[in-house]
Amino acid sequence: MKIDWDYIMQLTEELMEIPSPGGLTYDGIDRCREEFKKFGLTPHMTKKGALIAQMDGEENGEVTMISAHIDTLGAMVKHIKPNGKLILNNIGGFSWNSVEGENLTIHTSKKGNYTGSLLPIKSSRHTYGEEVTTLVREQENVEVRIDEFTSSKKETEDLGISIGDFVSFDTRTTFTYNGFLKSRYIDDKVCIAQLFSYIKYLRDNDIKPKNKVYFYISNYEELGHGVSVIPEDVDQFIALDIGLVSDYSNGDERKVNIIAKDSRTPYDFKLRQKLVDLCEEYQIKYTVDVHNRYGSDASIAATQGFDVNFSCIGPSVDSSHHYERTHKDGIIETVRLLIAVL
Repeated sequence: MKIDWDYIMQLTEELMEIPSPGGLTYDGIDRCREEFKKFGLTPHMTKKGALIAQMDGEENGEVTMISAHIDTLGAMVKHIKPNGKLILNNIGGFSWNSVEGENLTIHTSKKGNYTGSLLPIKSSRHTYGEEVTTLVREQENVEVRIDEFTSSKKETEDLGISIGDFVSFDTRTTFTYNGFLKSRYIDDKVCIAQLFSYIKYLRDNDIKPKNKVYFYISNYEELGHGVSVIPEDVDQFIALDIGLVSDYSNGDERKVNIIAKDSRTPYDFKLRQKLVDLCEEYQIKYTVDVHNRYGSDASIAATQGFDVNFSCIGPSVDSSHHYERTHKDGIIETVRLLIAVL
């Protein structure tokens, strides 16, 4: 199986440059639509703004749906302070300390974009001494310093910034010489690149999947309601999402992670075992793991009552929902497993 790594890198970098916090994913969805069309597929948009495309198979057997989500963590302007700075409300599950000092973009509804940085309300050690260290990083204790001369609520409002504006954080995407990918929002943009690299693999080799496959680009996964439409003929649903690397997980950045259970539900045992058997048959490096405080499009769909079998696989990521890292090997192994199962 020859996977086009250069294509995965290029598309991942391009997707990372498109801000897409949950609720503001239009540009990211448009870019995915272009990629489907490039490979001769015709995507359809759901009423909630997600994309579905299908590819017919050689046979009329088990139909699979594969998903990856374009939405990322982010924030929204909640309050404009008397000093002109902003209090944010988070989009998705992250801690404020994970974005402390990060540059960001404020996406206004009327007057374009502004840049800024997220800082604690007491950030200067020269001024506040030990309070800089002990201050709890929570919503009321961090603020946006806008890159404009504004020192009052009115001056900020005159810029066109208002409550409800979306905020995206810089990704700082880096590919290292030895195969590591470091970035915010590896979850889940690298998985979108994997999905399209599978399609490219088929096109490059002039082959079809064994059976029909649907491809779903969801846009609200980080908010817990990513997949709302599953075609009636789908038998199994495999979500592409990240595995985890930590002291309390079994993940390995060089391997594909097969999830056995998350915070919502166990995944189907027989489908999980099928994936494990394929890994062993094709010598695909893998781990099996149980995740805390975690959900995927597949487990969300299952708990919503969709009558499909469900599983979740993906590259394992260190420091999830922070400044994340994974490796080329785990990314490639995930695509290899997609090829094997489909």
